[in-house]
Amino acid sequence: MPMSKCPQKSEPLWKEWDQKAQKNGLRHQVYAVNGDCYVGEWKDNMKHGKGTKIWKKKGAVYEGDWKFGKRDGYGTLSLPDQETGKYRRLYTGWWKGDKKSGYGIQFFGPKEYYEENGNRYEGYWKRGLKNGLGRFFHLDHGQLFEGFWVDNVAKCGTMIDFGRDEAPEPTQFPIPEVKVLDPDGLLEEALAMFRKIQEEGD
Repeated sequence: MPMSKCPQKSEPLWKEWDQKAQKNGLRHQVYAVNGDCYVGEWKDNMKHGKGTKIWKKKGAVYEGDWKFGKRDGYGTLSLPDQETGKYRRLYTGWWKGDKKSGYGIQFFGPKEYYEENGNRYEGYWKRGLKNGLGRFFHLDHGQLFEGFWVDNVAKCGTMIDFGRDEAPEPTQFPIPEVKVLDPDGLLEEALAMFRKIQEEGD
């Protein structure tokens, strides 16, 4: 009986090339049209997993976790230092939806940084330091300090329990009640003394 062989149908070449172009898994360097570069893991053509992105325009580098094309998880953002030529950390911590979110440390210089753990300062600043009247919310311990600051150092003020029952790491004991007859007068006197010293120094 005669047999005839039919050639198998082959997929068009463009389908094969398109399949190869899909980004899934670990890739070496992938460049964008604007010159940005990414090295790391992909899923469905999006940055997903561990990876490093370098922005060509500013030279910024992000090393860390990605989810569906956005910074999400733990990572470090660095910028090139014009003086040293090396990279300096700008922020290390948690990200969500391409924005800083949760615990992290913001770096302002080699020795200046701000730890973002839910605590916050509201008050006056001078030269990037806490100076003057201000309030520091120690939300991790459930306390509030209100007073006067000189170059990031609290010189005088009052500390009270503030949301201590909801704090993740409350102090072992609550702050006892202060028994000073005139605490406001005492604080005013101390503030006047520090203002006088500060005025003499300027």
